[in-house]
Amino acid sequence: MACLFFSGRVGAAADAKYGSDMVRIPAGAFLMGSNDGPEDERPQHQVDVAEFLIDRNQITNAQFVQFLAAKGSKAPDGQVWYDVDDNDARIHQRGGKWTADPGHEDHPVVEASWYGALAYCNWLGKRLPTEAEWEKAARGIDGRKYPWGNDAPDRSRAHFAAGWNDFRPVGTFPKGASPYGVLDLSGNGWEWVSSAYLPYPYDPKDGREDLNRVQIRGTRGGGQDSSPDELTTTQRGRKVSRNPRGGHHNIGFRCVR
Repeated sequence: MACLFFSGRVGAAADAKYGSDMVRIPAGAFLMGSNDGPEDERPQHQVDVAEFLIDRNQITNAQFVQFLAAKGSKAPDGQVWYDVDDNDARIHQRGGKWTADPGHEDHPVVEASWYGALAYCNWLGKRLPTEAEWEKAARGIDGRKYPWGNDAPDRSRAHFAAGWNDFRPVGTFPKGASPYGVLDLSGNGWEWVSSAYLPYPYDPKDGREDLNRVQIRGTRGGGQDSSPDELTTTQRGRKVSRNPRGGHHNIGFRCVR
């Protein structure tokens, strides 16, 4: 897919219809993975990425409502985009109209399948981030352990170790911002990436970015119910249930372009 290049930060006015605020991540190399973390993060290796824009915040229930109103909860072939029948869904039809449950409008949308997340991003002329793009947006080029640096997680920087469906409004933790100003990249819901969950080193040409292949997809960032060790910039969610065809109680997403 062709990349769009911009000279600076893109604000909310660029996508006012959908309340989107995107942050520019510059082109260049960074260190991906970790040599002292879990096995699936090894080996640490250098990856070059082109410039891209990434949503500052996770997609919310209120934003996903607009997609459901326009496209429905299933693809034409029957693939589920949003698992509305799951008890953890926080969007429902009322009077024939899709609406977010009261009090959950600004929370990260969960129960969107990987295919649903992909469809939402494509609907806006965007796409899901690759695993490499997500990690660069989270850690920058200084190899930091968490988006905010190397200090251990605390309640001022991230939402974690909470209840099953206990989320916070997106953007609640500015102290947890990445070096580029991207928010909630640790905790408050895992995030789908486009990449399949395959061993490192990361290689976009080895089939992991084939969107037409049915593969277990990656998740990044840790969830609202994660322990602190799952909040690192290199954590790949190896213990998370993430069948791409179904929704999950703790997986959300954001888009790039």
